Amino acid sequence: MTAMFKISLPDGSVREVAPGTTPADIAAAIGPGLAKAAIAARVDGELRDITRPFEGDANLALVTARDEKDALELARHDYAHVLAEAVQNLFPGTQITFGPATDDGFYYDFAPKDRPFTDEDLPAIEAEMRAIIARDEPLVREVWKREDLIARWRAQGEAFKAEWAAELPDGEELTVYRSGEWFDMCRGPHLASTGKLDPQAFRLTRVSGAYWRGDQKNAMLSRIYGTGWLNRKQLDQHLLRLEEAAKRDHRKIGQEMDLFHLQSEAQGSVFWHPKGYVLWRQLEAYMRRRLDGAGYHEVKTPQLMDARQWEQSGHWGKYRENMFVVPDEIPNAEEDGPILSGQADLMALKPMNCPAHVLIFRQGIKSYRDLPIRMAEFGCCHRNEAHGALHGIMRVRQFTQDDAHIFVREDQLIDEIRDFCDLLDSVYRDLGFEKYAIKLALRPEKRFGSDEMWDRSEQTLRDAVAASGRATEEFGWEELPGEGAFYAPKLEFHLTDAIGRTWQVGTIQSDTVLPERLDASYVGEDGERHRPVMLHRAILGTFERFIGILIEHHAGRFPLWLAPVQAVVATIVSDADGYAGEVVAKLAAAGLRTEADTRNEKINYKVREHSLAKVPALLVVGKREAEEGTVAIRRLGSEGQQVMKLDDAIAMLKAEATPPDLR
Repeated sequence: MTAMFKISLPDGSVREVAPGTTPADIAAAIGPGLAKAAIAARVDGELRDITRPFEGDANLALVTARDEKDALELARHDYAHVLAEAVQNLFPGTQITFGPATDDGFYYDFAPKDRPFTDEDLPAIEAEMRAIIARDEPLVREVWKREDLIARWRAQGEAFKAEWAAELPDGEELTVYRSGEWFDMCRGPHLASTGKLDPQAFRLTRVSGAYWRGDQKNAMLSRIYGTGWLNRKQLDQHLLRLEEAAKRDHRKIGQEMDLFHLQSEAQGSVFWHPKGYVLWRQLEAYMRRRLDGAGYHEVKTPQLMDARQWEQSGHWGKYRENMFVVPDEIPNAEEDGPILSGQADLMALKPMNCPAHVLIFRQGIKSYRDLPIRMAEFGCCHRNEAHGALHGIMRVRQFTQDDAHIFVREDQLIDEIRDFCDLLDSVYRDLGFEKYAIKLALRPEKRFGSDEMWDRSEQTLRDAVAASGRATEEFGWEELPGEGAFYAPKLEFHLTDAIGRTWQVGTIQSDTVLPERLDASYVGEDGERHRPVMLHRAILGTFERFIGILIEHHAGRFPLWLAPVQAVVATIVSDADGYAGEVVAKLAAAGLRTEADTRNEKINYKVREHSLAKVPALLVVGKREAEEGTVAIRRLGSEGQQVMKLDDAIAMLKAEATPPDLR
């Protein structure tokens, strides 16, 4: 008699099934509704095809469209496969490479036979994708022998796939998924058939270049991007978000408001204009007050440090490709000969502040009574990002972190991390962000330190978030395996902006590796030397990126306390020019950032222009206002106006312009 498999379901029931049974069979046995709704299965926690037979006793959870994260990943993976099949149908001789799901869709890289693909090709490819979906071809998983698969790829002229198959680890099961006669090498899982996709829930968005395996020494490929969803409603909502995001693009608004610019002479560095730097200074002053109030001591450390220091900290081996390395020598100033000898010792611009803060901590003997020591720095750092990875002021090479390191005893850890969570929560709310998620990034494969150290550090972070009352669904609590830094696990704080996008900004890491490597110690109550734990923490992350997020979150319409220009006094007639000057002077004396607009232009023109510049308050004055000592206040985005006595208007605007921590 054939042995039966025991399949445990989430409700605690157990079903005995024969070998060859699939999750789809169990869904059908439970009921026709579930059979129709189930799209995949989690077998012992692993996401699998719903038609893949069980291999033994297992725990089973059926996946439906309500399990949106899993469902979206499956659908997007399928859309990528359908895209690849469509392209090869339309453009014979095109070679396929990789096609993963992304956060909002999918892409696939192709090696075209004749010419690179362009955006003009996308409508025809979309139509062919819908035809494939309409055929409802089963997506069938097959296991191949390595040599047979390589031979098949070579016979089909698929050099890239053959190369990849040959390099996969020995002993790894090689699987393909077949859709009719077409197939692709893939680990899966997939939906049961192409017809499970909604043909109206995807859109191809653009074409770009991409190097094979991400290496610019390799062949240039054509990458086709798409966005894919479970239904048309989700797609429409996403396209609406993209449209809104385009309106809020920080580069566009930054130009309209004259905040900053970027240019090729300083790739990845920002030229801050006066108005943009006012915004920076307001944010910096706010953060400095919050840090002062929380017991931090501000420091300033060197930009350039000897490579030996980075070797000792571990960054030289783990992070060197992202560092700007500088030879410690005077360049040759003569016409002949090389500029640099190539023999000098090496230095590097700091990509982060932490090693320098340890060096400050090591100056003088520290006692257990001195801890915690909270050391903050608005530190300018440099990272050698690839040109193609740069994006406005969101991804740059030169940036300023709102960085701090807290040196603590083990018994102080949970209190310090909890207090940091409270401070961060208050800052985000002051800056207009009501919603954020907390995620715990766990140990990566390549790391320093023992497993015991990582166990302890990870658990401390869990306990601290629980102590703060935020390890809950409301705060999106989630653990991310393998996402930690090479020296420490970390808590990540992900903001949700006004149009629903998330941004990872704040972080705190519990680190025992760097104090050990850089020999940081304090004298304990027992008179012996002990290693402090070093908490690496940031709230904004970097000023550049956070200001970019603020611009897009507020669509340039900053709260009054942050606005670069808080008020403009605009005249209706030239007879009011003198009064306008008096109003500007009084507003400025009250601490408000104010400009006058006495140009010989119609008031409607002035209103439109200052609305484009996102000025929060426009104070309109004419002959009557001058005679009565009043102003007509027009708020940004409002059609109406409010006539007030000047002193009342100043008092109202001054109260609004007070930073939230000073109210």
